[in-house]
Amino acid sequence: MVRAKWKVPFVDYKLLKNIIRKKKRFVIRTKSRSSIILQSFIGLVVQVYTGRKYINVYINEKMVGHKLGEFSYTRRVGRIHRKQERKFRLIKK
Repeated sequence: MVRAKWKVPFVDYKLLKNIIRKKKRFVIRTKSRSSIILQSFIGLVVQVYTGRKYINVYINEKMVGHKLGEFSYTRRVGRIHRKQERKFRLIKK
């Protein structure tokens, strides 16, 4: 569901506070995946929590307006199929 245009974009207070007092080459850690990327975030590296570990997200101009969670995936892809491929290879030989 998309947030209405007339509302202010949601950004977690702690995340915004850290970005305001940022230093050069300062990596910011956050668990707020629902925060929207603002213009002032460009050029920063934000570590977004996936529920298991933190993933580095380098923010560029194309990401403005999207949410941080869109760029840090929480699920692995293709784990089941690898097992099937191994079984198939053993049978084939």
